[in-house]
Amino acid sequence: MAIRVQPDALKADFFTIINMEEPAQNTSEDQQRYNPAEIEPKWQARWDADPSLYAAEGHDSAKPKFYCIEMLPYPSGQLHMGHVRNYAIGDALARFMWMRGANVLHPMGWDSFGLPAENAALKNNTPPAEWTLANIVAMRRQMRRMGLSYDWSTEVTTCLPEYYRWNQWFFLKMFNAGLAYRKKSKVNWCPQCQTVLANEQVVDGKCWRHDDTLVEQRDLTQWFLRITKYADELLNGLDRMDGWPEKVRTMQRNWIGRSEGALVDFPVAASQQTTEKITVFTTRIDTIFGATSVQLAPEHPLAKSFADSNPVLASQIDEMLAQQKAAREAGDLGAIEKRGVDTGRFAINPFNGELMPIWVANYILADYGTGAIMSVPAHDERDFDFAAKYGLPVRRVIVPNKVTDDSQQLPYLAEGDSSLADSGQWTGESCAEAQQKMAAFAKKNGFGAATVTYRLKDWGVSRQRYWGTPIPMVYCTNGHAGTGPESPRVEPGGVVPLPESALPVLLPPQVEITQQGGSPLGRVADFVNTTCPVCGGPARRETDTMDTFVDSSWYFYRYTDAKNSAAPFDSAKANYWFPIDQYIGGVEHAILHLIYSRFWTKVMRDLGMIHNDEPAARLFTQGMVIKDGAKMSKSKGNVVSPDLMIERYGADATRMYALFAAPPDRDLEWQEDGVAGISRFLARVYRLFQNHEQALKCVQQDDPARMTGSGKLAAIALRRKTHQTIQKITDELAGRWHFNTAIASLMIFVNDLYSAEGEVASTQSSPEVFKDSLRVLPLLLAPFAPFLSAELWEQLGGQGAVFRAAWPVADPELAREAEIEIPVQVNGKLANVVTVPSGSDEATIQTAAQADAKVVARIAAKTIVKVIVVPGKLVNIVVR
Repeated sequence: MAIRVQPDALKADFFTIINMEEPAQNTSEDQQRYNPAEIEPKWQARWDADPSLYAAEGHDSAKPKFYCIEMLPYPSGQLHMGHVRNYAIGDALARFMWMRGANVLHPMGWDSFGLPAENAALKNNTPPAEWTLANIVAMRRQMRRMGLSYDWSTEVTTCLPEYYRWNQWFFLKMFNAGLAYRKKSKVNWCPQCQTVLANEQVVDGKCWRHDDTLVEQRDLTQWFLRITKYADELLNGLDRMDGWPEKVRTMQRNWIGRSEGALVDFPVAASQQTTEKITVFTTRIDTIFGATSVQLAPEHPLAKSFADSNPVLASQIDEMLAQQKAAREAGDLGAIEKRGVDTGRFAINPFNGELMPIWVANYILADYGTGAIMSVPAHDERDFDFAAKYGLPVRRVIVPNKVTDDSQQLPYLAEGDSSLADSGQWTGESCAEAQQKMAAFAKKNGFGAATVTYRLKDWGVSRQRYWGTPIPMVYCTNGHAGTGPESPRVEPGGVVPLPESALPVLLPPQVEITQQGGSPLGRVADFVNTTCPVCGGPARRETDTMDTFVDSSWYFYRYTDAKNSAAPFDSAKANYWFPIDQYIGGVEHAILHLIYSRFWTKVMRDLGMIHNDEPAARLFTQGMVIKDGAKMSKSKGNVVSPDLMIERYGADATRMYALFAAPPDRDLEWQEDGVAGISRFLARVYRLFQNHEQALKCVQQDDPARMTGSGKLAAIALRRKTHQTIQKITDELAGRWHFNTAIASLMIFVNDLYSAEGEVASTQSSPEVFKDSLRVLPLLLAPFAPFLSAELWEQLGGQGAVFRAAWPVADPELAREAEIEIPVQVNGKLANVVTVPSGSDEATIQTAAQADAKVVARIAAKTIVKVIVVPGKLVNIVVR
């Protein structure tokens, strides 16, 4: 088999890179046979026997630190190739950084609370803990078999009390700081999960776990974390996070959704005195004189109040709610056909006293803003369409400072270079000035004020599930409201935080899970019934559990001190390792996990536990693995088990394929033939070493400069290629992470070694130079194929683990080509390409360019105006 790689290897199709021609061999086939089923278990057994192999040094290490982690998985039972790709990326980087002398922390853990365990308990009559822990054992075995370089002494399992007690500890800290609170509100409810969802867990109106289940709205009393306190900091921090993909930062900016504007109260007109009012948030208070109606969401409390005495209106509102539901099911609320109904009631514009009809409209959402808008048809597209449909007045109050044909059309949306018209005392003001002055006027007169709103809402963390962290709060039967010895405050109405000494609040081991009738914990009397920590009277425990995103919001801090029983972690250790140098995971976590973990980091900073503002300096979001046209996932039934691939081709080939088949930030189309091709490549590397096993152990250093003739040229060329390959792979691993082109460079290098093997056999080249080049190969291969690299390193007589050996360093002089090609342009158009010695000065390059026959023909009978020489790049001859 010969492996042929194009100079720009990634432009070549994978299957043209690998074909099946074999060079002649010098030893028996049995001796040369690459057998990963023998090599890989041998090395894994050795690595397992050395628990310090992948351990990081302490936080007093003099080495530069490198904290590299992949997002921890949910232990669903089996890894698939989508997981392997994620973990192979982090593993290659960790091994590379070890070889470059860094103090590397590369841990792994388990995001092990969650709904699938309860579903499995229902389906298989297996307790969630038993199902989860058995899956962890199975997945840990798979990870070890893949040769992943995790320090298992730092392993974190979030469903164990030694971890979730600190979730409870953080909750108490947040409660005492006013960041955790309880209120009745409209919440997202998944009928299939039978639990509440945070806003971030609703995708296109459907449950994030069940994309075929429409989320309902319910009024429930829930616990919330006040993430909105950090809204501005979460938003502004994104501008400084250059190591995060712009796509992720944009998604977070949009989710936080900061809007500057004003709140304005529109009193409801009535025949008798009333205090009812409609509060509207608007970013364009300057257009308020153009408002011709006020519109309510179908679920707005006032709409329901009007409907109580108007059966026809009630029926129409129900119809609009059904329309919103249908639009959510279709996944596009923005495309809903706009419909509305006049309530027959009026609101008063507080700026001019004008009566405006109150409508209920299906495109107004209860959970956006205040659930009510002032409709300004002349200056808003949606309002314009609605007014046109229902014949509502359109009143222009913003005009351009410079009139054009386009500016006469409505709706007119511009703010810049525009002024107010027909707007009372603010007529003639610029839009920006009027917005400030009108907001101040509203505040002075008691019917509004300037404000900032956010799309981001406080994080609802209550879940009506069993398999999660118990919330460490109790409800005193006596309605106690006092202060306990360890608690600065107690919520009114008998809501009492537990003292830290009472932690952890343990999940009862035996619970009947029905997914009906609220939280399963509410049916366990021994869990529910307790005593008030303040007065000693009877009390009832909180039976909701925490959102599992709490678990994953801070787990990477626990990795730095995983066995600490006195605190979540030692601050000195965390401050050494943080921020994370490289965090790796899917872009689907951009809004959920990644925004929650940023919030948690800021809370811990304000508690004095850490110094950093952000959890990770660099974030990498890998592409998906695609099979049968869809993302590889258990729910889609299209997973490929790495166990099967390892059985057929070995772990090295399996993980190396995941790195080679596509750039890591792009989707990878699964093809098993590609794994087979990588296996053949590794077999070829193995045979190359077997051909020279004895000679490699007695290499004498040689200098090509002492050689003569064609042998000298061949030796210099091979040494040059060796250093070029070192530089190429170093650049790819240290820079843009194109593992695929790095591996392609290895393939080219192996081709060159096979070619040089023939030259050595015919005594045309130096065997010592050949062997020097061959000895570099296991080092370059180590990040991608650790098992085979270890085997070859041992054959070479290398000391210690190959990935603890020093990474080879390219010599720029040895890597430099003897000759280079320079494009020559005439008046900016390519005329020809000339070859000159590497390092030639401008005069030499210019002379070669002007002596070329094709260039001479192009400039004949013309005057040369100037010659531009960019050394090593191009020549441009300007003529006339």
